[in-house]
Amino acid sequence: MPTPVWKSPLAMADLVDWGVIPTMIEGQSHTSGKVLHKGPEGRSECGLWICTPGKWECHVTRDEFCHFLEGRCTYVHESGEVIEIEPDTAAFFPQDWKGVCTVHETIKKVYMIR
Repeated sequence: MPTPVWKSPLAMADLVDWGVIPTMIEGQSHTSGKVLHKGPEGRSECGLWICTPGKWECHVTRDEFCHFLEGRCTYVHESGEVIEIEPDTAAFFPQDWKGVCTVHETIKKVYMIR
């Protein structure tokens, strides 16, 4: 199997429209992206994800590592812990992380879910 390779910048034509976040609180965050690799039986996945401004409830259903390339957002865990995201932030969200995400400026991230 060939190794998936992403060379920046990814052409906007390569992105897939993934629609609006279904758990919106304010605004209408629209998502798009590109899956670069999906593991056996869909257990893991990596790719590029873009999300426009808005505020929504977030529930991470599998461990996720992210490296944010562009934009600004704030994640607030249901415990009150605040995670401020800006370009070049790396973050790990464990399975069952729950909280609220507020995207202030369109974010672009590379991610790995397992």
